[in-house]
Amino acid sequence: MTDSPVPSFELLAAELLKDPDLDVSVTATGLHVHGRLFAYLDGTELAVDLPTDRAGDLVAREVATEVPAGRSEPKGAWVRVADAEDWPELASEAHQFVGEPAVGHDS
Repeated sequence: MTDSPVPSFELLAAELLKDPDLDVSVTATGLHVHGRLFAYLDGTELAVDLPTDRAGDLVAREVATEVPAGRSEPKGAWVRVADAEDWPELASEAHQFVGEPAVGHDS
């Protein structure tokens, strides 16, 4: 792993852009699905929007730390993850979570 988180983030973004649904976009603010932010680089950590229970579990196990409210309106809860090895799995979870249509709506 490099000293800089940027190459890890760029590799992550490149992988997510391969999504067959073509619903992922990368902007200056981070990674988006259907126009909704689901992950972004916060200093040297990846911040992801996950279901509240999942986010709480990661914080309890000290895999992640909470992101203070105010970044954007989350669908669940924002957490920051330092270990870049965890980024692909958690970014994929956030992509799926944020990209799901609301219950009762068409995709």
